[in-house]
Amino acid sequence: MSSPTHTHVMAVHGWAGDSRAWQPWTEQASARNWSFSAAEGGYGKLAAHQPTWPDQAEQRVVIGHSMGPHLVPPALWQQASCVVLLASFAAFVPEGRDGRSQRAALRAMEQRLSAGETTAMLRDFFRQAAAPYPPSALPPGPLEQGIDGPGLERLQQDLAQLGQTAGLPEGFPQTARLLIVEAADDQIVHPSSRAALRSALPDAEVWTLERAGHCLLNADLPERVLTWIGDGGR
Repeated sequence: MSSPTHTHVMAVHGWAGDSRAWQPWTEQASARNWSFSAAEGGYGKLAAHQPTWPDQAEQRVVIGHSMGPHLVPPALWQQASCVVLLASFAAFVPEGRDGRSQRAALRAMEQRLSAGETTAMLRDFFRQAAAPYPPSALPPGPLEQGIDGPGLERLQQDLAQLGQTAGLPEGFPQTARLLIVEAADDQIVHPSSRAALRSALPDAEVWTLERAGHCLLNADLPERVLTWIGDGGR
């Protein structure tokens, strides 16, 4: 009898979030005897951290929320055998007329960050990201810890990179099993960007969650996604 496959999950949060959001996922992975690591953007008081693949991992899974997949180094992408994209995109700003409002929103966010309105701007952002749920439903994040100079610089750098995303992340694996999870009520990622991601990954399984916003606060989602990973996507 062959030994069970060692599965390692690497999770990457999106812009202005932090690694504590993955706690329910960590618990579900532990119950399956999988190892789990979470990248940390370092926007708040937690130190920035990029995990790597453990040598013993046979199934290597990336779960990325929103901008998170665009922050994974190419060398790590190339070794992934399974990918789950949560409320994500290939290009955040869609082409043509649909992209105008997104570019204007990004410019306004950058201006508010530069003007010292970080807290107010992030509260507005999280209100949209949590909808249709209240912001109080969000997990703890860097805003509650306080964002200092280095954290603000990372926010600004990643916001600029967000506006420059133009396709799948460099190194994205061509043969990985793929799951796209969309939020029907997403107020952050434009519908055109969601459609473009589906077009870029025609072999992906796609779930569209009703009454779900950008932060995908559905309580059963970690179990559903990890079950999909564990059963081979059947």
